[in-house]
Amino acid sequence: SVPFLIRLFPVLLTKFVFLNFLAFPFFVDLRRPELLLNNTISLYLATEPGVTVGIWHTVPGSRGAEAQGKDQRWYEEALADAHPVIIYLHGNGGTR
Repeated sequence: SVPFLIRLFPVLLTKFVFLNFLAFPFFVDLRRPELLLNNTISLYLATEPGVTVGIWHTVPGSRGAEAQGKDQRWYEEALADAHPVIIYLHGNGGTR
């Protein structure tokens, strides 16, 4: 009966393959990444009117001691140094 249901409702397949209706990890406020990862802050960019993109900025472990107790301004200035920036885009239905 499962192949028959998938044939009738193909959207079910994508829902159960990607599970984009679940937010994981459960009961974690992803707006506060410093609770999950050391040396990480959350920044927000307005890409166009009415659209805001949340970004986590993590400095390398070699700068971890330097980043302790710093504010958002320090993290923004750290983006301008000579170290490469890696952009990783990820999300699911509950966190995107």
